Amino acid sequence: MATTIRKVLRMTFTNSLGGAVSITLPEPKADLTAPQIEAVMDQIIAKNIFTGAGGDYVSKRDVKIVDTTTNDLYDPPLA
Repeated sequence: MATTIRKVLRMTFTNSLGGAVSITLPEPKADLTAPQIEAVMDQIIAKNIFTGAGGDYVSKRDVKIVDTTTNDLYDPPLA
């Protein structure tokens, strides 16, 4: 049994069809600031780096740093 802790940076954009599209990056730096993240998102939009089925990324929608703790409560016996 183990406990794992995971932290990700989730940047969410609006695409040209109005849908939400997220980019998730593992283990963001501890001193990362909102203005730094927004500047990167602005560059992704301005340079049209990504596109998908819903079209180009056209605006910033949300930014989150998500912490997840998982407690594994059962380990199957070894055969």
